[in-house]
Amino acid sequence: MGPYAPGPEHTGFAAAEIDTSRPHPARMYDYYLGGWDNYEVDRVAAERVIEVHPQVRLSARANRAFLRRAVRTLVGDGVRQIIDIGTGIPTSPNTHEVARETAPDTRVVYVDNDPIVATHAGARLTNTAHTGFVLGDVREPRAILDHPTVRELIDFDRPVALLLVAVLHFIRDDEDPAGLVAAFAEALPAGSHLVLSHATGEPYEAYEGGRTDEVARAGVEDVYKSATATLNLRPKAGIEPLFGPFALLEPGVVRVPLWRPDGAVPSAVELNDTIFYGAVGRKG
Repeated sequence: MGPYAPGPEHTGFAAAEIDTSRPHPARMYDYYLGGWDNYEVDRVAAERVIEVHPQVRLSARANRAFLRRAVRTLVGDGVRQIIDIGTGIPTSPNTHEVARETAPDTRVVYVDNDPIVATHAGARLTNTAHTGFVLGDVREPRAILDHPTVRELIDFDRPVALLLVAVLHFIRDDEDPAGLVAAFAEALPAGSHLVLSHATGEPYEAYEGGRTDEVARAGVEDVYKSATATLNLRPKAGIEPLFGPFALLEPGVVRVPLWRPDGAVPSAVELNDTIFYGAVGRKG
C-alpha cells in the first residue's frame, strides 16, 4: 500500500450536519484538556461538570497519558497498524505521532462521529502519509471496518491495535457495548490488541475511606443527558467483560495511572480522583 491522504469524499458530511445546539463529548473533552476547539454550549456543559467534579481535568490528562503509554508499548512490541475510534479533537502528541516515535511506518486510521473532529482531522491528522480519518460511529462496526479509508490503510491479515479510549461509557447497556467489541474483534487477526479505558463512579479500592460521591456522580451524569451521548459509568466488574476475546495483559484493569507507569505512581487520594479504568488485551 502506498501513502494515503483522504479527500473530501471520505469525510462523508456537510457543514450543515455540525450540531452546535447540544454539547458533544469530544468537544467537552477537548475543553477539559485545555483546548480551544469547542463551542459555548460545550464550555458551559464542561464547566458544570467541573463544578461538581473538579478532578475531571486530572482524569482527562491521566487518560491521555495512558493512551500514549499503551501505544508506545504495542508499537514497541511490533504492532504497525492502529484503528483509533473516538479519537476526539486532535491533541498533540496524537496517536500517529506517538507511534511513529518508535516506528515511522505505522499506519493509523482515526474514527469519530463528530463532524467538527473530522474538520480538525483534515488539518492536523491526515496531512501525513499512512494516516486517515473516517466519520463513523462505534455503534456501527461493519460500516467502520468496510470503509474505503480503513480498507486502504489497514491489512486485516496482520495484527491491529484497536483503541477504544474513553468511548464505551457513552454506550448504553441496551446498545450492547460488549457485543460491539466482539464485532470488531471478529474482524481482527490473532495478535491484535484492544486498548480500552472507561469512566467509573466507584471509589479507588485501595483508598481507605474511599467512597463514591453520589451527588457528584448524579450531577455529572445529568450534564451528559443533554449532550449528544449519555454517560454510563460502570464498575470494574462491569468493564472487565468488555474485553471479550482479548486476554488482559498485566496489570489487568486498573486505574489508568497504574497501567505500566513511566513515572511516580500517584497517591491513593489522587487515584481516587481519577475516574478512568484502563487496560490492554491481546487476541490469541
